[in-house]
Amino acid sequence: MSSLATRLAAVIVDYHAGEALSECIDSLHENGVANIVVVENGAEGSTPPALGERDVTLVEPRMNLGYGRGVNRGAAATGPVEYLLVTNPDVVLHDGAVGTMVRFLDADPAIAIVGPQILRPDGSVYPSQRVFPNFWLAGLHALLSPVWKDNPATRRYRSPRPDGTVDWVSGACFLVRRDVFEEVGGFDERYFMFAEDMALCWQIRERGYGVAAVPDAEVTHIEGLSRQRSSRAMLIAHHRSAMRFEWQTARGVRRFLAPVATLVLGLRLFIVLLVPPTL
Repeated sequence: MSSLATRLAAVIVDYHAGEALSECIDSLHENGVANIVVVENGAEGSTPPALGERDVTLVEPRMNLGYGRGVNRGAAATGPVEYLLVTNPDVVLHDGAVGTMVRFLDADPAIAIVGPQILRPDGSVYPSQRVFPNFWLAGLHALLSPVWKDNPATRRYRSPRPDGTVDWVSGACFLVRRDVFEEVGGFDERYFMFAEDMALCWQIRERGYGVAAVPDAEVTHIEGLSRQRSSRAMLIAHHRSAMRFEWQTARGVRRFLAPVATLVLGLRLFIVLLVPPTL
């Protein structure tokens, strides 16, 4: 564990997570992570009460930077390390989860980013390992999921391929090679919240690196703890980010169809503001 402590740093962006943040930090320490940076995205002075006497570095930007920008600022404060562990404040890492992800990356230099198996508090699996949807899959997921959560298109989008490979992993918790994270410029700061993890994995794959998931590394995530404070704004941010990702990554015919995707996302936003879904 001593070598692990010197090889990686953890970055947590806090937005009024309170006691959940304390539990997250404790789970990191129990996994042998000593270098922990917490970025206070909430109201000034909101994070320190949850830190207590815990040994962490606190970054206080005095404004809500958004998730990606917050992680980038936290990463800059970690110092030189081989790996960055990025996690939400309402995540508890199970025993050995960090070591399992590190060993996975150590064993395969072609993989740059890896995500754990994310569980909900009731023990069910959260669909954190996903594929980039094609135009039709994206459209069906967007239109059907607000009224039919378990529709076939949504299940396909939120699942690995049959062979277990994935295109992207959730930003709620992942381990990434520091040099690759810096090579792609970190998180794209044009995304305030949502889809920045998908965009990061896209950029990493565009440069020829792999993305993977490690089911043996488990964490528990309390979904949407910070999001609940401004749910309407988060719904709007979610759809704005999805629209940005489509325009950023669409190629060929799909680029020509991007305006249609914009209309579909606008319709979906109208629907979910009336009947909010699980994002």
